Amino acid sequence: MKTSDIIKNGLIKENPTWVLVLGMCPTLATTTSAINGMCMGLATTFVLMMSNTVISLLKSVIPDKVRIPSFIVVIATFVTIVQLVMQGFLPDLYETLGLFIPLIVVNCIVLGRAEAFASKNNVGNSFLDGLFMGLGFTWALTLIGFFRELLGGGAVFGHSIIGGNDGMLLFILAPGGFLVLGYLMALVRKFQKNS
Repeated sequence: MKTSDIIKNGLIKENPTWVLVLGMCPTLATTTSAINGMCMGLATTFVLMMSNTVISLLKSVIPDKVRIPSFIVVIATFVTIVQLVMQGFLPDLYETLGLFIPLIVVNCIVLGRAEAFASKNNVGNSFLDGLFMGLGFTWALTLIGFFRELLGGGAVFGHSIIGGNDGMLLFILAPGGFLVLGYLMALVRKFQKNS
């Protein structure tokens, strides 16, 4: 597979959020602000890159009967690393995202890429697939968080854009997450059809 195809798949053609509609739990739960969405996306990107790489390295050694449990152990190892680093060095962020970090283990995106791509491709392509699928997920979460934070609190990345706390609380709450996700998904699909 060509590198350009891997890049296009992760960012556009098979984007986890806009096209495959995977990982909706962290997408809606952690995108109350742009920084939360970006950090959750970057944590998932790290796990995707590293787990894809290790699974690709071990694919010929792992027996078929224990393939999925083996993938989950590899993924859980990298999620634990992310969790411990975040807890030690970014305690405020960990406080905000803490509950959702361990859930990366069961995120359909990570396990799906391990099964569909890393277990069938070489190490280099598997690493790139993890990187660009993760970056596609990250830009989607950041964009959703950007609009939810702007519309809900009048700020972007924690900096007030609109004077005071003038915003529509709806967009910070779960229904606002669904609205923003739906409108952005429609815009992305319209853009994809036109290009």
